[in-house]
Amino acid sequence: MSIFVLPDLGEGLQEAELVTWHVGEGDHVVADQPLVSVETEKAVVEVPSPQDGKIARLCAQPGDRVKVGGALVEFEEGPRVDSGAIVGELTAAAPAPTTVPVPQGPAVRAAPAVRALAQRLGVDLATVAASGPGGAVTSADVERAARAQTEAEPVEPLAGVRRAMAVNMARSHAEIVPATVSDEADIEAWPRRTDITIRLARAIVAGCAASPGLNAWYDGRAMERRLLKQIDLGLAVDTEDGLFVPVLRNIAARDAADLRRGIEAMKKDLRARTVPLAELRGQTITLSNFGMFAGRFAALVIVPPQVAILGAGRITERAVVEDGKLAAHRILPLSLTFDHRAVTGGEAARFLQAAIEELERAE
Repeated sequence: MSIFVLPDLGEGLQEAELVTWHVGEGDHVVADQPLVSVETEKAVVEVPSPQDGKIARLCAQPGDRVKVGGALVEFEEGPRVDSGAIVGELTAAAPAPTTVPVPQGPAVRAAPAVRALAQRLGVDLATVAASGPGGAVTSADVERAARAQTEAEPVEPLAGVRRAMAVNMARSHAEIVPATVSDEADIEAWPRRTDITIRLARAIVAGCAASPGLNAWYDGRAMERRLLKQIDLGLAVDTEDGLFVPVLRNIAARDAADLRRGIEAMKKDLRARTVPLAELRGQTITLSNFGMFAGRFAALVIVPPQVAILGAGRITERAVVEDGKLAAHRILPLSLTFDHRAVTGGEAARFLQAAIEELERAE
C-alpha cells in the first residue's frame, strides 16, 4: 500500500478544500490522470495521479479541508513515485492528543427557575449578559438571548475564496504601512461609450512611467524594494463567492482591443471558475473600480509584495467653471493607496498626477 498526499501547490499555500473526486474506490488509474479537484486560494485546481495503480481508498470527502502533506488517496499497490508531489508510506497512527484542563470561569448567578428556562430554550447561561441585582441573570435576559439566537443566521465557516480573502487581508494588515492620496479627474472630454477599465489601465501605465517606484514589490523582512519593468495589472473583481484578482499581463505593450479581449476571457474563466492559478498571482499593481457600485473615495487594501493599488470611485456630474461660466462635467474620483515603507508621498503624488493627465485626455 502507498499513500498519495496533497502536494505543495506553490506560493506557500498550506491547505486546500476538496471540491470533487474524479475517481472512485476500486478504479484503475494511470499516471497524470486527474484524481481530484481542490480549491486553493482563488482557483479550482486538478491534482493528477502520480502513478499507475488501483484506488484502494479515498482519504477525504468533498468539503473537507486538507493540509499540504495530508492523505488524499491510498493506492492498493505500486512503487513510490516522485512526480513533483509527495508520496509516502502510511506509518503508525498519530498519538492521541493530550487533554489539557481548561480553567473554569466564575459561576453564573441565576435562580433555579431561570436555569430551567435557559435549559428549555437552549440558551447557554455563560453567554448571557446579566442585568439582575449583583450580576444575576434574569428570565428577561434569557428570553432576550433566545430571541437573538433565533434571529441570527447559523455560523458559516469561511471557505474557498472568502477564506483566502480573509487570510490576505490579515496579512496586509500585519505587514503594510498604508497611506492614501486622493484626487479627481475631469473626464467630460470622454466620448459617451468610453471603455472605463481600458482608460484606467492606460492611466496606470502613465503613472508608472512617471513614478516607477509604484510598480514594485517590497520585501519587508529584508527591507528590499524591487522595481519591475513589466506592468502586470491585477483587476479586483467582486463575485458572490468573494473577491478575485486575476492578472492582465504586460498591459503597457497591449492595445485597447487586446486588453478588452483579455478582460472578457478573464470574466468567462471567472464565471466558470477555471482561471489557472498562475493567472491569480504575480500582480505588480492593482486596480479596483469600486465606483461601478457606489462610493467616491476609499482607503484600499494592498496585498504584499505589491506596494500600490489605484481605486476609481463613482462618476458623477459636478458644477465646474469653464470659460467663466458654470458647466456640468463628469468627474472621476481617484484613490491611490500605497505602502509608505517603500513609496514616498512625492512618488505617489507624481503617479496620481500623471494618471489624471492621461485620464483627462479626450482619447
